[in-house]
Amino acid sequence: MYDFTEGGRGLADLLGDKGASLAEMACMGLPVPPGFTITAEACRVFLATGEPPEGMDHEISKHLAALERAAGRRLGQVDNPLLLSVRAGAGRSTPGMMETILDIGLNDLSVLGLAKVPGRERFGWDSYRRLVQMFGSTVMGVESSVFEDVLRRIKGQHRVVNDSRLDACDLIRVVETFKDIILERTGRAFPQDPAEQLRQAILAAFRSRNGEQAGFRRHGEHIPDDRGTAVTVQSMVFGNFGADSGSGVAFSRDPTTGRPGLYGEYLPNAQGDDVVSGARTTLPLQELATLDPASFERLRSYMEQLEAHHHDLCDIEFTIERGTLWMLETRVGKHTT
Repeated sequence: MYDFTEGGRGLADLLGDKGASLAEMACMGLPVPPGFTITAEACRVFLATGEPPEGMDHEISKHLAALERAAGRRLGQVDNPLLLSVRAGAGRSTPGMMETILDIGLNDLSVLGLAKVPGRERFGWDSYRRLVQMFGSTVMGVESSVFEDVLRRIKGQHRVVNDSRLDACDLIRVVETFKDIILERTGRAFPQDPAEQLRQAILAAFRSRNGEQAGFRRHGEHIPDDRGTAVTVQSMVFGNFGADSGSGVAFSRDPTTGRPGLYGEYLPNAQGDDVVSGARTTLPLQELATLDPASFERLRSYMEQLEAHHHDLCDIEFTIERGTLWMLETRVGKHTT
């Protein structure tokens, strides 16, 4: 395992594109939420033997303890829990592997602690809803359309277009319905132990390497089957805290013409999955200059550093939490000849 301060782009085959990108930015001094990466070697052992490598759980506990000390919070604590994201990442992007799971660490008790702060009740239950939905589909195997149908029905009852208009009471109802669906479809309850959530998510990321879609993509691009996938575990930052928060994607140049500048999309009071899902209408990135001038200028500065570092157009994902800008991923962007 590698802490983000220990790797870099040269270790992409070992750390995956996500882990290597985060390590590279951390070493450049850019603001990256802390975390660590479980290497593709661990995945190869798991796929070959059906069991994680000896000592992996101990290493996870050691790196998690370091994260908890840095954050001053513990995974699963009731009042203000440390929450994590988990994502698979091969050396080359491979559709069909597990997507990111957000907000690992929430359960029926800790969500109450997260939601008890005045003005944060809806945020707490929205975070729990995201975890149960993502975990239920990507780890426990429930069809994602089942959860989407529930959201669609409840939004229809309240005559709202997107889930950002649902209040805390609505989201409590959504969470309980999602948990009932998981139990009914799988015969297993949504896990309440945060450590078990983390372990199951990591193993699901390993298994996704051998998924049917991922296999087709590897064969089409002549990627060897035995490379494994790395798994990145990262502290959560929240773009859905309110009007002073949000998430976006950005390019350091116009991908069509190569013209320098800031191009992309931004969505206030939203997490990154809201931006890429298309469920809500995004704003042009330039709107951020009006909404949060300080974050816009910091983003411009970081993008200039990244383009100079990579000598190419950069494709960037970021989140702003209460006016603090965090960089979540950078890769060389696709562009025309």
